[in-house]
Amino acid sequence: MDIKPMKILVVEDDLDECNRIIECAKKRKDIELVAITDSDVDAIRQVKTKNPDGIMLDLELNYSNSGSTDSFGFLEDLKRLRYNPIVIVTTHVNSPRTYEILHRNGVELILYKGHPSYTPNQAFNRFISLRRQPTTLLENSIQTELKNEEEKISDCINNELDLVGITQNLKGRQYIHDAILFLIQNENSGESIIQYLTRIHKKSSSTITNGIQNAIIHGWRVSAIEDLEKYYTAKVNYQTGLPTPMELIYYYASKVKKMV
Repeated sequence: MDIKPMKILVVEDDLDECNRIIECAKKRKDIELVAITDSDVDAIRQVKTKNPDGIMLDLELNYSNSGSTDSFGFLEDLKRLRYNPIVIVTTHVNSPRTYEILHRNGVELILYKGHPSYTPNQAFNRFISLRRQPTTLLENSIQTELKNEEEKISDCINNELDLVGITQNLKGRQYIHDAILFLIQNENSGESIIQYLTRIHKKSSSTITNGIQNAIIHGWRVSAIEDLEKYYTAKVNYQTGLPTPMELIYYYASKVKKMV
């Protein structure tokens, strides 16, 4: 039985090195590059969507267009996902102390880029030698974890909106909920909140904006001022006494993110 190519995610900010990796992978039948990114933030999104078997991780990301300048935060985020691909770090750093920290964070192998024998092909050979056959159980595990995380966030959003009188019978309630969830899960998305809501709900931007505004007006009308001051601590417009739709959405996105 033929073994499927090993799916590799590459996190690398050096364009020349990326090109060498791509050319090397083209010559192999046992390796499939599922994505190449120079951002640790984008790398986590790629892990969630591509489920790579292995990750070739550059430790220094000084030329990244977004995210951190190193990959330590990525390793922490990867552990929180409870996903366990093979991680091989490539680096110009030659420090036993750094290597010890990397191994403690789940890195199985560290390849020093300054070594005369280092090549992308060497890294691919190491991946194949360390390969674990992917299992349906493992892929289901990460999907279940992500679903549970989303449900936890959703419950928290709903509870917060109930506290300020934005009840579930209001049409704008679902728009507000979905906008907050979108912001929490897509911090660096190029899509605006209104664009996302119009795409998901198949409604015009004015319908969605009016629905959100009406839900806010209802909540501030029926809730006691003491409750509003307790549960919504951001400033409101002194003329209307109400937060704008975006003010409310961003406030709760920040609040809920800290809570979960």
